[in-house]
Amino acid sequence: MKPESNPRHFLSLMDFSPDELRQLIDRAIELKRKHYAGEPHTPLQGKVLGMIFEKSSTRTRVSFEAGMAQLGGAAMFLSPRDTQLGRGEPIEDTARVLSRMVDCIMIRTFDHATVETFAANSRVPVINGLTDRCHPCQLLADMQTYIEHRGEIRGKTVAWVGDGNNMCHSYIGAAKQFDFRLRIACPEGYDPDPTILAMGRDRCEIVRDPNAAVAGSDLVVTDTWISMGQEEEKAKRERAFAGYCVDRAMMDLAAADALFLHCLPAYRGKEVSADVLDAADSVVWDEAENRMHAQKALLEFLVN
Repeated sequence: MKPESNPRHFLSLMDFSPDELRQLIDRAIELKRKHYAGEPHTPLQGKVLGMIFEKSSTRTRVSFEAGMAQLGGAAMFLSPRDTQLGRGEPIEDTARVLSRMVDCIMIRTFDHATVETFAANSRVPVINGLTDRCHPCQLLADMQTYIEHRGEIRGKTVAWVGDGNNMCHSYIGAAKQFDFRLRIACPEGYDPDPTILAMGRDRCEIVRDPNAAVAGSDLVVTDTWISMGQEEEKAKRERAFAGYCVDRAMMDLAAADALFLHCLPAYRGKEVSADVLDAADSVVWDEAENRMHAQKALLEFLVN
């Protein structure tokens, strides 16, 4: 394999320019059209994607595997149980070896430093499939979904309701890169990382009252209050987030044509009510499918 001296990586939305991100969204929409039209498109024939999962997944694994197959390539699932990573091999050494055998690597893990270290020692592009810091692939799908249904998101107002977690961090990055206003509704003690918030300070604000954050917004987004690794905090978190459930009364405060997004899995009656999740203004199923199309555009861009 011809080694790459300086491969492009996708560890956060900030790794690409706003123009590149918008081109990716446009390409994802075109690849989705090709898929439904039954037009073969296999530019990655003979290419292999290595997928390292330290966190479990449904949508990330299926979307990358299916997307890579549709592009003509192959995807290889690797877990710590099946590799030397689980027995203490340094991340640097794993990166040096794997990147000589595959054409791209996707990592879904806890510590963001893991993907940064891996990328620093990899000959091939590295994609962040999720870390505790951010979830950039999900934001590609979210932006694609909004643009498909409502057109340009620039200048719109987005309400984030819930924990200041990795998804919230990625929405802060998206506000900067896609140029929209972001209101973040979270209880005290659950704010996003202040350094990430500072990055988007000209477009983002914290609004403690979720109803005030949602009022007049064009897009309402939430996520589970209890992410992987936080199960012991369940009761404490549910008390802290009382009043932050996106229900019909809250959603009705948004703009008349507002959409609802959730990266899933969703817990009906917790962060979102069933009548919102399953309503006509909820496009979460399109959002989930768009993970595959957006990641196909990303893979095509990085590998080719």
